[in-house]
Amino acid sequence: MKMRFFCVAVLLALVLGVTKGFDFHENDLASEESLWDLYERWRSHHTISRSLDEKHKRFNVFKENVMHVHNTNKMDKPYKLKLNSFADMTNHEFRSIYAGSKIKHHMMFRGTPRGSGSFMYEREDSVPASVDWRLKGAVTNVKNQRHCGSCWAFSTIVAVEGLNQIKTNELVSLSEQELVDCDTKHNHGCNGGLMHYAFEFIKRKGGISTENNYPYHAKDGTCDTSKVNSPSVSIDGHEHVPANDEDALLKAVANQPVSVAIEAGGSDFQFYSEGVFNGKCGTELDHGVAIVGYGTTLDGTKYWIVKNSWGPKWGEKGYIRMERGISDKEGLCGIAMEASYPIKNSSTNPLGPSSYPKDEL
Repeated sequence: MKMRFFCVAVLLALVLGVTKGFDFHENDLASEESLWDLYERWRSHHTISRSLDEKHKRFNVFKENVMHVHNTNKMDKPYKLKLNSFADMTNHEFRSIYAGSKIKHHMMFRGTPRGSGSFMYEREDSVPASVDWRLKGAVTNVKNQRHCGSCWAFSTIVAVEGLNQIKTNELVSLSEQELVDCDTKHNHGCNGGLMHYAFEFIKRKGGISTENNYPYHAKDGTCDTSKVNSPSVSIDGHEHVPANDEDALLKAVANQPVSVAIEAGGSDFQFYSEGVFNGKCGTELDHGVAIVGYGTTLDGTKYWIVKNSWGPKWGEKGYIRMERGISDKEGLCGIAMEASYPIKNSSTNPLGPSSYPKDEL
């Protein structure tokens, strides 16, 4: 298999609420017949079509996943699982499609990280007890990468959208598809990429287009220069957060949304529904996401607010709260290993066509 690069009051209820899930009960597990009925109701709920032969194959996978969700939810864990749209996929299939980018592998071949070696927030003496960039208007709606390993593009765009809103007071949804189609010198579209290369691309090009101008198609395409020559939002560079340092990461997130890499291929991550996730995971980074805030629960558990790109029906309306401040220096699921963020020095954006980098075409 080809190795790939490193591939969410009324407002409070809207932002922090948990997506209505597909519920089931003990009696649904009582017999093969009741499980079949549960499977059919699940398919109808998620509008998932299968041929008759495929249904029989998938039903066995579904049964195993149902029992994993059921047994896990009976445990005393600070998070819950649910039967989301991944419920008749094996964990191997899930990882291959949604968390299959071998980021850590390619980090070893990258050498010294490119971009500034400085960390502008190093001398921050204090940070707020909690931050939520969604409530500050700096985060767009949760998006869905679908069957394309473009998590790196979504992670990058969250950070750029957030910083642009902070600097200009205007929230603009930007184009992941432009990165997939056009940022091809180092990144590989639906076969994965690294966020810091995408930041470099946006800087060199002079900006990035809006999502409306260059919409997402969830597949590799040819770069459409007629759409990208009038960029909407620009950046002046990027910086890396010091690796394996959650205190440094906290300083960065207190000031802007930050792109991070995590290991997201475990079964509990696949079916995460709500709560503060502290489940089993390692540091084989395979997925790009973005931290858009942090906080502490009433019982004192510290967490990161992480925006994912698997649609609003996954997790807490497309988001996951991940425990922070654990004993491992890399952070839970390696969240502190590969963090970066864009830099924007002005409150203005491009007024005319960009000078498109020739080596990208």
